[in-house]
Amino acid sequence: MKTDFARGLAETVMKRHPKASDYPYRDWCYPQGYLLIGFSRLWEAVKDERYRDYIYEYCKSHVTPEGEIIGFKGGSMDDMMAGSILVWMYEQTGEARYEKACRRIYEAFADYPRTKEGGFLHGRTGTPGQMWVDGVFMGQMFYCRYGKAFHEPACFDEAKRQLELIYRYCHAHDGLLIHAYSENEATPWAGAEGKSPCIWSEGLGWYALILSEVLELVPAKHAAYATAKKQLKELLAGLLKVQDASGLWYQVVDQPEGADNWCDVSGSAMFTYALSRVLRLGIVEGEDYEAAARKGYEGVKSRMVTNEEGLIDVHGACEGLCVQKSYEDYVYYPQKVNGQEAVCGCLWAAISMEYNFD
Repeated sequence: MKTDFARGLAETVMKRHPKASDYPYRDWCYPQGYLLIGFSRLWEAVKDERYRDYIYEYCKSHVTPEGEIIGFKGGSMDDMMAGSILVWMYEQTGEARYEKACRRIYEAFADYPRTKEGGFLHGRTGTPGQMWVDGVFMGQMFYCRYGKAFHEPACFDEAKRQLELIYRYCHAHDGLLIHAYSENEATPWAGAEGKSPCIWSEGLGWYALILSEVLELVPAKHAAYATAKKQLKELLAGLLKVQDASGLWYQVVDQPEGADNWCDVSGSAMFTYALSRVLRLGIVEGEDYEAAARKGYEGVKSRMVTNEEGLIDVHGACEGLCVQKSYEDYVYYPQKVNGQEAVCGCLWAAISMEYNFD
């Protein structure tokens, strides 16, 4: 299935954003972590040093010789996630400054606010009592990498707790999770049992990604591995039931017949990635899953359009969507060409399908 979308997207990003610091929406946040982990996988697949150097430039420009991180405040799970690429950088270089930087992020979790049962809140301020599926991805992307690189098994214990809690708080049906939970009764979007109203494609995609990542980062003998495996198998079986004929999944995943619902490429790319990775790992097997992955990627490719300048535009996604109050708010949220999450998701899916699937 060798096509040029993985390289094409990477080249497009580098032309539009010569430095990863320029990638929206600010120079240290989750989009850089999401983007550059993708670049690290492309570098590992094709060994084009330009992709490695793109990552190196970002890390070097953000970490001082003393291990201070420029832009890092530790105020939200989004802030933690960018640190994922610093763990990778330490593994590549062994430089002490990156070890110190990673330690700073790790230590920022120590006093981070939680739900009463121990779930990390999405932010230190502004989201009181709220745990989002997005935040589980953001936090555990760093935490599990840190645990593996620095031999901290307590990180894997924490991953297990966060996965179990988000499932308990947000599971709706068939392995599918709604966007967020709040134990704060004043939260405007929180309905019955503190749950948000809908199963949002990209939110569920973050969940699919972190389950896939846990299976690659956590030792198979650790209990977190079994938790992630069980939840991911249930999720993927549920996703097969609601995949559209186009190969994509809907913005509100479980309501394909809902008024003005539309197929979202960002979440669809995430699901396609998760399917391809667990098929490679042997976590799921069978023609139905293989067909869903291939069909999913055909749908994703249909939304990646080469423009007159030879650059790839990604169509059919939102950008920066937070928890909404209603089905209508999710469906009518403005779409944006080249949304920051959609570009990264398509890059992850393209690398996995083009270099690791067949």
